[in-house]
Amino acid sequence: MGVLSLALICGAQLFAQEQRVSPPVSAEEPAPAVKDQAEKALAESEQKVKELAAELDRSRQAQQVSAGILQPIYEVARHLSFPMFHWVAFAVMATGVVSYALQLVVGKLVVLSKMGFSPAEILSDALGLAISVVGLVLTTQAAAENSTFTQSPAAVLSASAVGILCGFIFYRWGQSQEVQATMARRAATRVVK
Repeated sequence: MGVLSLALICGAQLFAQEQRVSPPVSAEEPAPAVKDQAEKALAESEQKVKELAAELDRSRQAQQVSAGILQPIYEVARHLSFPMFHWVAFAVMATGVVSYALQLVVGKLVVLSKMGFSPAEILSDALGLAISVVGLVLTTQAAAENSTFTQSPAAVLSASAVGILCGFIFYRWGQSQEVQATMARRAATRVVK
């Protein structure tokens, strides 16, 4: 709720800021003035966001909501702090990294060769890659702090090998589905014409 409030207030502040900006710039106005005006508006917006964040940090209700969000996560993390969990988590995140990286690079080239293009698929795969990379980093950090997973080369290498193998399998499945969808869209376009 606090994050939603922050987002709404920031959005309202940016909208209000846009309303205060002078009328559209004519072609005669020098570019440095526009740049200075934009930098000033950005600085004011950043200051408002910082003030709002500081106000939320002081809010007792925001602190309670934050604790309510984090407490179950801390509880689950406490129960899952053993090497096998970190091995599985590392393998799953490595699977995601390999799969989405291949889908973004090789998979999209294959789809383009079939004369297909889907911005939604590109964004979806990019988000999946970002989530997997962040998850891999956080898993590794948590494992280093809470278990012996990172101290065992055999555990790290086996989890990596499983992640790479599974990532390649998931990549092949994803590419196959994307190519089939491209072919189906092309066939539907021909039928409509």
